Amino acid sequence: MFVYLNALFVGLLVLSNIIGVKLFSIGEFVLPAAVIVYVITYLITDVVGEVYGKEAAKKTVQAGFFTQLIALIFLFIAIKLPAAPLFGNQQEFETILSGSVRVILASLLSYLASQHFDVFIFHRLKQKHGDNKLWLRNNASTMASQFIDTSIFITISFIGTVPITALLGMIATQYVFKLVVAIVDTPITYLLVRIARKERNTSESPLSA
Repeated sequence: MFVYLNALFVGLLVLSNIIGVKLFSIGEFVLPAAVIVYVITYLITDVVGEVYGKEAAKKTVQAGFFTQLIALIFLFIAIKLPAAPLFGNQQEFETILSGSVRVILASLLSYLASQHFDVFIFHRLKQKHGDNKLWLRNNASTMASQFIDTSIFITISFIGTVPITALLGMIATQYVFKLVVAIVDTPITYLLVRIARKERNTSESPLSA
């Protein structure tokens, strides 16, 4: 289960970088498509930390950062490869997959700060409550870390290009959306923790040797 959680984690991170160029709207609110994917990564680190421990959660975060760097390098190489004469979509290919250095830097910095803070808060609460109140540490750690993630990413990406009022509005909109997702996915966190614990107990049983 640990391997699958880590694979899902890094896969979602890479996917969020690819689909982040798509914007969608809910009423008057405009959001990048990446938010529907990226917020799930916090659920995964919470499950990993709950079942496998703080150090395992830190390694998962580090692996995600390394994977994003590698993915960005290969995306850059793919964009710069000379297009074949029969490939007529080079401009569209570059438009979709290329990102500015500023946005990439914002993504990586916000990721490092928020994911490590998420792990820190989650395990401080776990030390206090033990195995009880998973719902509290899951939601509290995500709420705090998502504020950091959203604030850093939006500020670095768009400061100087949009009015301050619009900047604050973008931060507020994305943060509220992420909070709603975090609350809704709490039952999924419990389910994944239960499955992971059961799988871990089975693999550690002498009868499984």
